[in-house]
Amino acid sequence: MSRLRTLLIASSLPFALCAAPRKDPKPVPLNRKVAPMTEAIASNPFFGVSTLPFHAPPFDKIKEGDYRPAIEEGMKRHTAEIEKIANNPAAPTFNNTFVTLEKAGTMLTRVMLVFGGVAGANTTEALQKLQEEVAPKLAAHQDAIVLNAKLFHRVEAVYNKRASLKLDSESTRLVEVTYRNFVLAGARLSDDKKTQLKDLNKEESTLSAQFVNKLLAAAKGGALIVDDKAKLAGLSDGDIAAAAQAAKDRKLDGKWVLTLQNTTQQAKLQDMTDRATREALYKAAWDRTEKGDSNDTRELISRLAQLRAQRASLLGFPSYAAWKLTDQMAKTPEAAITFMQNLVSAATARAQAEAKDIQALIDEQKGGFKLEPWDWSHYAEQVRKAKYDLDETQIKPYFEVNTVLQDGLFYAANQLYGINFKARNDIPVYQADVRVFEVFDKDGSSMALFYYDPFKRDNKNGGAWMDNFVNQSKLLGNKPVIYNVTNFTKPEVGQPALISFDDVTTMFHEFGHALHGLFANQQYQSLSGTATARDFVEFPSQFNEHWATEPRIFAHYAKHFKTGESMPQALVDKIRKAATFDKGYGMTEVIAAALLDMKWHSLGTQAPKQAPDQFEAQSLKQDKIDLSYVPPRYRSSFFLHIWGNGYAAGYYAYLWTQMLSDDGFEWFKEHGGLTRENGDRFRAKVLSRGNTEELDKLYRDFRGKAPSVEPMLISRGLKTEQP
Repeated sequence: MSRLRTLLIASSLPFALCAAPRKDPKPVPLNRKVAPMTEAIASNPFFGVSTLPFHAPPFDKIKEGDYRPAIEEGMKRHTAEIEKIANNPAAPTFNNTFVTLEKAGTMLTRVMLVFGGVAGANTTEALQKLQEEVAPKLAAHQDAIVLNAKLFHRVEAVYNKRASLKLDSESTRLVEVTYRNFVLAGARLSDDKKTQLKDLNKEESTLSAQFVNKLLAAAKGGALIVDDKAKLAGLSDGDIAAAAQAAKDRKLDGKWVLTLQNTTQQAKLQDMTDRATREALYKAAWDRTEKGDSNDTRELISRLAQLRAQRASLLGFPSYAAWKLTDQMAKTPEAAITFMQNLVSAATARAQAEAKDIQALIDEQKGGFKLEPWDWSHYAEQVRKAKYDLDETQIKPYFEVNTVLQDGLFYAANQLYGINFKARNDIPVYQADVRVFEVFDKDGSSMALFYYDPFKRDNKNGGAWMDNFVNQSKLLGNKPVIYNVTNFTKPEVGQPALISFDDVTTMFHEFGHALHGLFANQQYQSLSGTATARDFVEFPSQFNEHWATEPRIFAHYAKHFKTGESMPQALVDKIRKAATFDKGYGMTEVIAAALLDMKWHSLGTQAPKQAPDQFEAQSLKQDKIDLSYVPPRYRSSFFLHIWGNGYAAGYYAYLWTQMLSDDGFEWFKEHGGLTRENGDRFRAKVLSRGNTEELDKLYRDFRGKAPSVEPMLISRGLKTEQP
């Protein structure tokens, strides 16, 4: 997942409005005197540009108390810069309007990129409180920019004469994207409607921040506490030790704590032999945000859905989804929904066939019960063993996190694109487990920094994601500083961090986002790297997953953690043979979540406030994807992507970009597969292009034609490849 890189909550305002040049411009006084800087402010690391390589955050100097004054001062400076642009007596030009906007907001960007990263991956109660306090202030700050009539007049004036300005293609794209985003954000509204919009944005940003914090607390509070080791039968010694350590960390000596991951299903269900414990863990995840306590999110998301519908209506759209998809590849909710509904029948049919096999195994073992969601992965693993003679416990010893990182992800990037990575132990980090690498281009030049944060913590949001600490921009002289975050179980001291092949795929996925950011080569950071439509941004990440199973790359990283020996070919063959196993379940849970997201955001203002449980059940039934044993990948009440991370009306993007990914990989197979020539072409035509061109054209220029859904259906096991 690529996180939002804007300060707006659920908006498409370009990040240029909070850009980060290398040196801070002096703030323009707004009829007020500027007080002398106090000693505390003078020592605040955000008040100046970092002197570390690539302007990396000086985490060894940043204190919790630094964020608030830096955010407040950053907004003041940014406001002054915007006012100067808006009130410029000179006629509006590309340089004095758009370029100056790109250079505005240095300090605010600097602090918010770091604050967002730390608040997501290593938060504290103080940071959570600050998040909730500043969210409405930031929303108001952004509204003051996009709803500034004088500023929009200048933007519109340049937009209207862009054809006669003889701008280069990227500059023209900047004008068009910025203008469109101002309009989508409400710049054309009347003054009274602008006031209404500001109120809606303020409330929505507050509730969204509250949702994120409630969800983190609910995941921590909902962890399953086990008081009898026998109930953990089936888990590995490492998993049990990690559960014991998690209990100790909570001062629950003599017990075991199974922490929750952000998805509905939980990885440990696969190995647990005690059905009652499986059920308890599943229900702990399912009910985490629906306990009627302070972390219950149902009332909050119902209100969020209303606010978004009201905002869309103010802006002239029938629904939030219609507003959101205006600048996406799909263009309309109807196109996205039709695309997904065309997948439902094949996905559910395969899931039902998989369920039949699982139920047969349960019956054969005299289980005496009907298949439930908490049984699926446990018995599916047994079916896989029976069908393919493949055991997950045989696989994990060959996938150690650090080896996968350096001999898998980094090696693949070297083979495809010629880049190299060198550990930088001198760069400070925000948490001891985080590692930093300097990235060198194919010509040996230093091009970026890459951070990796692998392990789950109670103060870390669930899931996996990529984002920037510094955004690339040639105009501003900034090279990219990128980070990946995952949530793997941390092993005991001295033990290897062994992961599943699904986890390996997650690492390749997030590193695909990282490559999209590392190869950014834009003049303007508004268009840089991953600053693309949601239904394109997941294309490079899902595409990169394909290299996890490419023979040469797989052989390079799938090494036994003790012996260093490569995985035996017989085991490799089993993994490849089982590649589409359980794909019906996987596709169905994702399609269900994506359709659920679209249903929430297709509500109009006339719709009453929804009861989430009832709304969810009805929606799944209407879309004929309500299989009792295949719940949505995310329940509405803990769907972080859509209520807190900018994927509202956009979760379908994972399916849309599976189509792009699998079709794009077909091009590689048609042209010789893993070669530097092919990698350089993909870098030149996709990974380095950011949002500098209409994305459907960008894809066609790479592929040579429009994307086909056929490779996706075959790759995901929904259709048999014809000989």
